[in-house]
Amino acid sequence: MPVLGAAAVAVLPARRALPLWQLTMLFALAALAYVGWLAARFDPAGAAIQMLDSRAWNARLGTYFALGVDGISLAMLLLTALLSLVAVLVSRRMEAGARLYFVLVLLLESAMFGVFTARDWSLFYVFWEATLLPLFFLIDRLGGPNRQKAALNFFLYTLGGSVFMLVALLFLYDAAPGHSFAMADMAEGGRGLPLPTQLLIFAGLFIGFGVKMPVFPLHGWLPLAHVEAPSPVSILLSGVLLKMGAYGLIRAAETLPAALLATQDWLAILALISLLYGGILAWRQQDLKAMVAYSSISHMGVVLLGIATLNVTGLTGAVFQMVAHGLSAGTLFLIVGLLYQRTHSRDLADYHSLLGQAPRFAFFIAFALLAAIGLPGSAGFIAELHALLGGFVRWGGWVLLLGLAMLIGAAYSLRVIGRLCLPGPAMVLADMTRTETSAAAILCAALLLLGLWPAPLLDLVAGSVGQLSRLFGS
Repeated sequence: MPVLGAAAVAVLPARRALPLWQLTMLFALAALAYVGWLAARFDPAGAAIQMLDSRAWNARLGTYFALGVDGISLAMLLLTALLSLVAVLVSRRMEAGARLYFVLVLLLESAMFGVFTARDWSLFYVFWEATLLPLFFLIDRLGGPNRQKAALNFFLYTLGGSVFMLVALLFLYDAAPGHSFAMADMAEGGRGLPLPTQLLIFAGLFIGFGVKMPVFPLHGWLPLAHVEAPSPVSILLSGVLLKMGAYGLIRAAETLPAALLATQDWLAILALISLLYGGILAWRQQDLKAMVAYSSISHMGVVLLGIATLNVTGLTGAVFQMVAHGLSAGTLFLIVGLLYQRTHSRDLADYHSLLGQAPRFAFFIAFALLAAIGLPGSAGFIAELHALLGGFVRWGGWVLLLGLAMLIGAAYSLRVIGRLCLPGPAMVLADMTRTETSAAAILCAALLLLGLWPAPLLDLVAGSVGQLSRLFGS
């Protein structure tokens, strides 16, 4: 659907941006409705992979155009469709380069859908690389003053990580019984490999997925790309693109369980370093967009920690945190982008008395910051509670470091909230419009709904998480 939408936007004979935005909204809504229909058809108690459609792509090479969903991939599809719709919704004022912008956003959405539905590693790799081109041009053509440096940095980091991933996949292909790239076949072959070979292959996959997550020290591209990207693109970059790395790591765990067990403690150490490092750097930022970017490193550390537990509770927390962080980071980038449109500044020192001047801005940014640090009643609380409990089962009191990272997150969040409410010279700032308020309200309502009623999402992913944890005897 997004590909058809991109083609329609490209050929629409319109000189103004508004018809282009309306057509893009139509296809984004259609994609969300279709994903909702898939979710309604999905049976959490049924087969692991459902709605599977596989067609030979190149029979001699063993590649297949194979698509299917399980609970984890369906949760990511819902997140992708929702955030894509919100990103398009807040792009209504896009004028310069509107046609190129909307075409690239729709192509990016389609490539992200492909990553989360591919059941063949070669197809997964094609969609993985397909996300790179739209993002490169969105940053390079429509970004901020340092957009070319940011786009090149992002391109080289991601492409470099993908080379390691490709080599690892070729090793797995050689081990597959039928020399096939099908995920099931490669998983069967991967599980039968000796531990040293599994570790070597996993190292290549981890570099590729770790760059995208990003995990310390593979995070160098993230802050600059976030700062320079258009704000609606930052919503997708942080809300969905980072989750592709975590999703790929989960698929790697299914394929190389012995390697995951052997590196479990090292993954936890990397997760805790990312948690503390990202939180401390976010605390030190004056640029609001850079602060949210560094906080994403910290929050994705929670995801990595949940995956490293290799038990049901921790893995559930990891998937829930992927969704919760996508919603909270998306809201923060949305609000910061709207503030920048009005003031042309992202410096925290330039904002004061926002509560009195623009109460809707103050409410939504305060809500998103509190949700991001796991305020009870928000989706982040459910996610971090599961990750904490899963980590305690595996490592005991060492997970108190996770609590320290949460305190650092609370420190920078409360600093921003306090700054917004401090008295100071009056600011001339127009509050959020109805369209902007609607976009932020959609994300905040989802955060609140999942925090107060997490059962639907927990039930959706329970079967897939349970099957994964059984590979590790938990």
